[in-house]
Amino acid sequence: MILTTTPSVEGRTIAEYKGVVFGEVVSGVNFIRDFKAGIRNIIGGRSGSYEEELIKARAQAMEEMSSRASQLGADAVVGIDIDYEVLGEGGGMLMVTASGTAVRLA
Repeated sequence: MILTTTPSVEGRTIAEYKGVVFGEVVSGVNFIRDFKAGIRNIIGGRSGSYEEELIKARAQAMEEMSSRASQLGADAVVGIDIDYEVLGEGGGMLMVTASGTAVRLA
């Protein structure tokens, strides 16, 4: 499965548009991570635990989107956009959404 943010795949022709596909992940961040991130916020530096959670959620959203495209008979997803939102009471949930157009290449 070819995944790209561009509207086409260089050197390939889009033979058929299969439709828009999405992958969504909502991930909770636990108390320990919140506490560590709070300390990092005070003393400065990067929050490795939040970064790991973000990387994991993004990968899962991309995989879910790819799987849905495959189910439609696509062999590529073009025009991919990834969005991030904070949800829940006190912003304790992270939502990552990947979307794009599933296509079959010639």
